Amino acid sequence: MATTHGARPKVPWWRWRSNPLCRRSDVAEAWLLIATAVLALLLSGFAGIAAAGAVDASLNDRRERTRPVAAVLVENARDAAVPVSENGDGGVWAEVRWTAPDGTRHTGRAEVPADGEKGDEVTVYNDGDGRLVSAPPEGAEAGFQVVMAGLTVAFVTGGMVLLCGWIARARLRLRRLDLWEAEWSQVEPAWRKRMTG
Repeated sequence: MATTHGARPKVPWWRWRSNPLCRRSDVAEAWLLIATAVLALLLSGFAGIAAAGAVDASLNDRRERTRPVAAVLVENARDAAVPVSENGDGGVWAEVRWTAPDGTRHTGRAEVPADGEKGDEVTVYNDGDGRLVSAPPEGAEAGFQVVMAGLTVAFVTGGMVLLCGWIARARLRLRRLDLWEAEWSQVEPAWRKRMTG
């Protein structure tokens, strides 16, 4: 195999070839690398799918427990002081009044369109206890949350497995260095005697 001066030849799968210089720790390290890669792929996939499923189930449960309610704006939305988001592309939090299923009247602050006028009818959302809650995510927004949860958990899980594999590999290398040092301490006196004698 032709190599440039000083470059070491690349020998694929050298840890499994019959080689008197290949130690058990070399083979163990090779299997550790394979096991780490396989575990990282499998566990991150399973964890990501489980997390996405859990978030999807949670959003479905939230949708089932949330119901839309007709409400009336008590103030002009433009007079409300608090925008829903910093970039101003959504609604604002404004005072609304609504009637619960039992006939009682309630007031509270809810997200409404920024151009709403006092007296306009708007849709707000109640939970099972009749409290105001934010609208549950639907469609693309819900899908984005599910996908992001799955990807985040998959990357974190895969990263943890790879980190554990790296730590185990570092310990193997340290052990190999200790063994080399112990063997050299046995060989060095005879080697030095031969060189000086």
